[in-house]
Amino acid sequence: MTERGSVEDRIGASTLDLLRSRGPGSVTVEAVAAASGVAKTTIYRRYSDRRQMLSDALSRLPVATPLDPRTAPQDLLRWLIEHAVQDVEDGVGLGGVASMLTGADPEFTALFRQLLVDRRNRLTAAIEAGKAAGALRADTDGTTLLDAIVGAYLAEQARTGGITDGWEKRLFDLFWPAVAAEPRPAGR
Repeated sequence: MTERGSVEDRIGASTLDLLRSRGPGSVTVEAVAAASGVAKTTIYRRYSDRRQMLSDALSRLPVATPLDPRTAPQDLLRWLIEHAVQDVEDGVGLGGVASMLTGADPEFTALFRQLLVDRRNRLTAAIEAGKAAGALRADTDGTTLLDAIVGAYLAEQARTGGITDGWEKRLFDLFWPAVAAEPRPAGR
């Protein structure tokens, strides 16, 4: 890894840590410099402002690996639950979500909503593929399913301060009957 890559990685990791834990208002050049150990002048040479710093950090987030089309229907729903939650946890975190809900940082909210749309499109494509393959009910509304998963995650975080053991299984057990395709008769 080059020194430049190392510096950018430290800036990006610190930016995301601040965002996830305290929201976008905490992401300032001064705070990122203190958290990353990178001089403010070095940060200013790479980024003109905090929006650019946030955009760069968010653009580096890993994207879900596409699902194998032969994945079992139950595993498709488990994958959706895992990745919808991961998009929040490994994305902007609860600090970023709180800022979006309160409208505390409109510029950030617009940036994150675009990121959510891009990530949601990948997950929705997996739902559509599952419907086309007959693994999920044809009338499954992918957007509503993803909203329900993320909403349940946020409610669990608010209620317990984390994710309790067995939460994913309980969520799967709740949603599976609603999205499971009817078994096809033999020979069809």
